[in-house]
Amino acid sequence: MTELADLLIINARVFTADTANPFAGAVAVRGNRIVFVGSAAEVEAWRDSHTRVVDGQGATLMPGIIDSHYHLHLGSMGLAHIQLFEAATLDEVTAIIRRYVDAHPDEPSITGAQLRYEVMPAGQPLTRQHLDAIVSDRPLTIMAYDYHTAWANTRALEAAGKLRDITNRPGSEIVVDTDGLATGELIEPLAYAAVLGHFEAWDATVKSFLPDAFGKPSYGSARDQQWIREGLKLTAQHGITSIHNMDGNAAQAAFYAELEAAGELTTRISIPYSVVPTTRIEDLDEAVEMTRLYQGDKLRAGRVKFFMDGVIESWTAFMVNDYADRPHYKGEALYSAEHFNRMAAACDECGLQITVHAVGDAAVRRTLDGYAHARQVNGVRDSRHRVEHIELVHPSDIPRFAKLGVIASFQPLHCAVDYPQTPEFFPERVGSEAWHRSFAWQYLRGGGARVAFGSDWPVVTQDPMLGIYNALNRQAWSDDQPDHRQSLVDTLLSYTRDGAYTEFQEQHKGQLKVGYLADMVLLSADLFQTPDADIKDVKPVMTICDGQIVYEG
Repeated sequence: MTELADLLIINARVFTADTANPFAGAVAVRGNRIVFVGSAAEVEAWRDSHTRVVDGQGATLMPGIIDSHYHLHLGSMGLAHIQLFEAATLDEVTAIIRRYVDAHPDEPSITGAQLRYEVMPAGQPLTRQHLDAIVSDRPLTIMAYDYHTAWANTRALEAAGKLRDITNRPGSEIVVDTDGLATGELIEPLAYAAVLGHFEAWDATVKSFLPDAFGKPSYGSARDQQWIREGLKLTAQHGITSIHNMDGNAAQAAFYAELEAAGELTTRISIPYSVVPTTRIEDLDEAVEMTRLYQGDKLRAGRVKFFMDGVIESWTAFMVNDYADRPHYKGEALYSAEHFNRMAAACDECGLQITVHAVGDAAVRRTLDGYAHARQVNGVRDSRHRVEHIELVHPSDIPRFAKLGVIASFQPLHCAVDYPQTPEFFPERVGSEAWHRSFAWQYLRGGGARVAFGSDWPVVTQDPMLGIYNALNRQAWSDDQPDHRQSLVDTLLSYTRDGAYTEFQEQHKGQLKVGYLADMVLLSADLFQTPDADIKDVKPVMTICDGQIVYEG
């Protein structure tokens, strides 16, 4: 042995995610690679006077978290807005915003984010009049936590020229009252962009979801750099060493490449090319060129991202059956079957991995149909196409995931963990007959699908310990429902090894093995000795990405 280790982590409960060697006592790192995984006694051979030694104190050391559904730029820019997720009532929203307004008397417009639908009593929509009662002398715009609905006060609607004479586009709605004036509720990006796009704080955020006709978002401004640094700090603080970004284009990829060149990219990024309904097949040349340019360990392209539908909470998810609380309505897809089949086949022919947001069971089915069509047209290959969210799935579609080799990408924090103790719109929207196939993690896993977990930050917190907590502690919504709780090992694998598989990187990361990239997180406790109910209290104390300590608490 001519070179010794730069870093040793000893006295740890090492969970390797390697089925051949699932647990160890110590890990050694040299450069950006793991050079030893084994016992505390054997690792001493890798130590010299220059080696940093970290005592794990019996806590879990595991592969770095791979968050398989993330919006880095969107979430980072959202940190600049008033954070409203913790507000449970309209009175609490009012108090939070007014405190901010009083402290910022010269700010020309006010922006809030992360608002939950449940702040209003059931059946009462949030309107511009509610927002006018909070702030009336300046534009006020608020984004829902899921980025599928926004709200604006009268001043904001007037500034955007959207208080009256409204024309809606398919799949979105500027809601209009009986008097012909906008109510202030803006459903889906095509609607809210028409208002929010008039305010600098939202410009790049809303454009990232829209056709080029609305203007391409720009990246790299001083504001971008300020907030992306904060987003990267939070990412590292939560033990996340890889993210699968869920929006992107060549400009965004170039921005991240500049960060990497400056040594500021402290997480690995898989970035897609965002496809919208107006995207043409020839536009996929940009995705192909991104794939050519970005194939490094830190920044990789090679995916496309579609939205098939919206979300259950705003009745914009595409359903097989009627909504339980909205008879004779199933929602709509953003793509016809013919349109998506054509685009899926074109993407697949280019060798691109396809990622599709599909919440409703009809949206999931249409997506799987498109993947089957691509196979029929182009032949079978190791495509690892993905379905994101899958908040509702029809039983007949469950075996198709394994048959087609499709990844089931879930976000555990999207599921109501203890309904009805915590009120949620989702169970009421779909009805009790569909509860057993809602967030059907175990049905998909048991059906042979590869399951990847992520957060969907900033829709919910990126804290993986809360995601792990939800996966382990989910309660059935009634006594006659199946148990979709996950085991600890399965959950950790979905956040590590299977996340790496999802991005074709299973031979390089996602496990603690000799030769693999040195991405890992040391926690504050031994997960395997921590009661499930206390998992949420465990925190990362050290995050290592590419052999570098990027967070130390």
